Amino acid sequence: MAGPRPDPQTGVAMVQVRVLGIALDAARQHIVLLKPLGEESAEGRVLPIWIGEQEATSILIALGGDHAPRPLTHDLMVTLIEAVGGNIERIDVTRIEEGTFYAELTLVTPTGPLVIDSRPSDAIGMAVRVDAPLFVAEAVMDDAGIPAEMVEHHDSEDEEKLEEFKKFLEDVDPEDFQG
Repeated sequence: MAGPRPDPQTGVAMVQVRVLGIALDAARQHIVLLKPLGEESAEGRVLPIWIGEQEATSILIALGGDHAPRPLTHDLMVTLIEAVGGNIERIDVTRIEEGTFYAELTLVTPTGPLVIDSRPSDAIGMAVRVDAPLFVAEAVMDDAGIPAEMVEHHDSEDEEKLEEFKKFLEDVDPEDFQG
Protein backbone atom coordinates (compact mmCIF):
# COMPACT_ATOMS: atom_id res chain seq x y z
CA MET A 1 0.00 0.00 0.00
CA ALA A 2 1.29 3.49 -0.83
CA GLY A 3 1.32 5.23 2.53
CA PRO A 4 1.79 8.93 3.22
CA ARG A 5 5.15 10.39 2.37
CA PRO A 6 6.45 13.89 3.00
CA ASP A 7 6.50 16.15 -0.01
CA PRO A 8 10.19 16.92 -0.68
CA GLN A 9 9.58 20.66 -1.07
CA THR A 10 6.98 21.35 1.63
CA GLY A 11 7.51 18.51 4.10
CA VAL A 12 3.71 17.95 4.19
CA ALA A 13 2.71 14.27 4.32
CA MET A 14 0.95 13.41 1.05
CA VAL A 15 -1.00 10.31 0.02
CA GLN A 16 -1.00 9.28 -3.62
CA VAL A 17 -4.54 8.63 -4.84
CA ARG A 18 -6.44 7.55 -7.92
CA VAL A 19 -9.85 8.58 -9.19
CA LEU A 20 -12.18 5.83 -8.02
CA GLY A 21 -15.09 7.29 -9.92
CA ILE A 22 -17.88 9.84 -9.96
CA ALA A 23 -20.90 9.38 -7.70
CA LEU A 24 -24.05 11.27 -6.77
CA ASP A 25 -24.94 12.20 -3.21
CA ALA A 26 -28.47 12.07 -1.79
CA ALA A 27 -29.16 15.57 -3.16
CA ARG A 28 -27.99 14.41 -6.65
CA GLN A 29 -24.83 16.51 -6.47
CA HIS A 30 -21.76 15.12 -8.26
CA ILE A 31 -18.81 13.89 -6.25
CA VAL A 32 -15.39 12.81 -7.47
CA LEU A 33 -14.08 9.99 -5.31
CA LEU A 34 -10.35 9.77 -4.62
CA LYS A 35 -8.91 6.53 -3.22
CA PRO A 36 -5.37 5.91 -1.91
CA LEU A 37 -3.30 3.78 -4.27
CA GLY A 38 -2.98 0.17 -3.22
CA GLU A 39 -6.24 0.03 -1.31
CA GLU A 40 -9.06 -2.17 -2.59
CA SER A 41 -12.29 -0.36 -3.47
CA ALA A 42 -14.22 -1.51 -0.38
CA GLU A 43 -11.44 -0.98 2.18
CA GLY A 44 -9.78 2.02 3.80
CA ARG A 45 -10.92 5.56 3.09
CA VAL A 46 -12.25 7.52 0.17
CA LEU A 47 -12.07 11.30 -0.19
CA PRO A 48 -15.31 12.72 -1.65
CA ILE A 49 -15.01 16.13 -3.31
CA TRP A 50 -18.19 17.81 -4.54
CA ILE A 51 -17.89 19.12 -8.10
CA GLY A 52 -20.13 20.55 -10.79
CA GLU A 53 -21.97 18.50 -13.38
CA GLN A 54 -19.84 19.76 -16.28
CA GLU A 55 -16.62 18.93 -14.46
CA ALA A 56 -17.98 15.48 -13.60
CA THR A 57 -18.84 14.86 -17.26
CA SER A 58 -15.42 16.04 -18.36
CA ILE A 59 -13.70 13.71 -15.88
CA LEU A 60 -15.92 10.78 -16.92
CA ILE A 61 -15.09 11.35 -20.58
CA ALA A 62 -11.35 11.30 -19.83
CA LEU A 63 -11.60 8.29 -17.50
CA GLY A 64 -13.40 6.39 -20.25
CA GLY A 65 -10.66 7.23 -22.74
CA ASP A 66 -13.18 9.07 -24.87
CA HIS A 67 -12.96 12.46 -26.54
CA ALA A 68 -15.65 15.07 -27.08
CA PRO A 69 -16.16 16.13 -30.71
CA ARG A 70 -14.78 19.57 -29.79
CA PRO A 71 -12.23 20.25 -27.04
CA LEU A 72 -13.71 20.72 -23.58
CA THR A 73 -12.19 23.30 -21.23
CA HIS A 74 -9.83 20.76 -19.62
CA ASP A 75 -8.66 19.61 -23.06
CA LEU A 76 -8.00 23.23 -24.00
CA MET A 77 -6.03 23.89 -20.80
CA VAL A 78 -3.84 20.82 -21.38
CA THR A 79 -3.27 21.84 -25.01
CA LEU A 80 -2.26 25.37 -23.94
CA ILE A 81 0.22 24.06 -21.38
CA GLU A 82 1.73 21.69 -23.91
CA ALA A 83 1.79 24.37 -26.65
CA VAL A 84 4.10 26.53 -24.55
CA GLY A 85 6.41 23.61 -23.84
CA GLY A 86 5.10 22.65 -20.42
CA ASN A 87 3.58 19.57 -18.90
CA ILE A 88 1.63 18.71 -15.78
CA GLU A 89 3.93 17.04 -13.30
CA ARG A 90 1.45 16.41 -10.48
CA ILE A 91 -1.75 17.50 -8.77
CA ASP A 92 -1.99 18.11 -5.03
CA VAL A 93 -5.18 18.55 -2.99
CA THR A 94 -3.52 20.61 -0.29
CA ARG A 95 -6.15 21.66 2.23
CA ILE A 96 -9.78 22.05 3.14
CA GLU A 97 -11.11 25.24 4.72
CA GLU A 98 -14.75 25.72 5.71
CA GLY A 99 -15.78 22.86 3.42
CA THR A 100 -13.86 24.16 0.39
CA PHE A 101 -11.06 22.03 -1.04
CA TYR A 102 -7.93 23.65 -2.48
CA ALA A 103 -5.57 22.14 -5.03
CA GLU A 104 -2.39 22.98 -6.86
CA LEU A 105 -1.10 22.06 -10.30
CA THR A 106 2.64 21.59 -10.52
CA LEU A 107 3.85 22.30 -14.04
CA VAL A 108 7.24 21.76 -15.59
CA THR A 109 7.93 24.63 -18.00
CA PRO A 110 10.92 25.69 -20.09
CA THR A 111 11.61 28.38 -17.47
CA GLY A 112 11.36 25.97 -14.53
CA PRO A 113 8.69 24.52 -12.25
CA LEU A 114 5.50 26.45 -11.67
CA VAL A 115 2.85 25.81 -9.00
CA ILE A 116 -0.63 27.14 -9.80
CA ASP A 117 -3.67 27.38 -7.51
CA SER A 118 -6.61 25.41 -8.89
CA ARG A 119 -10.03 24.07 -8.08
CA PRO A 120 -9.65 20.34 -7.43
CA SER A 121 -12.21 19.52 -10.14
CA ASP A 122 -10.18 21.36 -12.79
CA ALA A 123 -6.88 19.91 -11.61
CA ILE A 124 -8.32 16.38 -11.61
CA GLY A 125 -9.94 16.97 -15.02
CA MET A 126 -6.53 17.79 -16.47
CA ALA A 127 -4.63 15.10 -14.54
CA VAL A 128 -6.78 12.27 -15.87
CA ARG A 129 -6.12 13.48 -19.42
CA VAL A 130 -2.34 13.31 -19.09
CA ASP A 131 -2.08 10.54 -16.48
CA ALA A 132 -0.44 12.90 -13.97
CA PRO A 133 -0.09 11.61 -10.41
CA LEU A 134 -2.65 12.84 -7.87
CA PHE A 135 -1.81 13.47 -4.22
CA VAL A 136 -3.88 14.47 -1.20
CA ALA A 137 -2.46 15.95 1.99
CA GLU A 138 -2.74 13.32 4.72
CA ALA A 139 -4.43 15.91 6.97
CA VAL A 140 -7.14 16.44 4.31
CA MET A 141 -7.69 12.69 4.02
CA ASP A 142 -7.93 12.47 7.83
CA ASP A 143 -10.36 15.41 8.07
CA ALA A 144 -12.63 14.69 5.11
CA GLY A 145 -12.09 11.03 4.19
CA ILE A 146 -14.94 8.59 4.71
CA PRO A 147 -14.94 4.79 5.10
CA ALA A 148 -14.84 3.20 1.65
CA GLU A 149 -17.81 0.94 2.40
CA MET A 150 -20.03 4.06 2.62
CA VAL A 151 -19.55 4.80 -1.08
CA GLU A 152 -22.29 3.84 -3.51
CA HIS A 153 -21.47 3.89 -7.20
CA HIS A 154 -23.95 4.97 -9.84
CA ASP A 155 -21.87 3.84 -12.80
CA SER A 156 -24.75 2.88 -15.13
CA GLU A 157 -26.52 6.17 -14.48
CA ASP A 158 -23.28 8.10 -15.00
CA GLU A 159 -22.65 6.18 -18.24
CA GLU A 160 -26.15 7.11 -19.45
CA LYS A 161 -25.53 10.79 -18.66
CA LEU A 162 -22.17 10.63 -20.42
CA GLU A 163 -23.72 9.10 -23.54
CA GLU A 164 -26.52 11.70 -23.46
CA PHE A 165 -23.96 14.53 -23.17
CA LYS A 166 -21.85 13.14 -26.03
CA LYS A 167 -24.97 12.88 -28.22
CA PHE A 168 -25.84 16.48 -27.33
CA LEU A 169 -22.33 17.61 -28.34
CA GLU A 170 -22.60 15.78 -31.66
CA ASP A 171 -26.04 17.17 -32.49
CA VAL A 172 -25.81 20.72 -31.15
CA ASP A 173 -25.79 23.59 -33.62
CA PRO A 174 -24.11 26.88 -32.56
CA GLU A 175 -27.19 28.70 -33.89
CA ASP A 176 -29.18 27.03 -31.07
CA PHE A 177 -27.47 29.43 -28.67
CA GLN A 178 -28.12 32.66 -30.53
CA GLY A 179 -30.61 35.01 -28.93
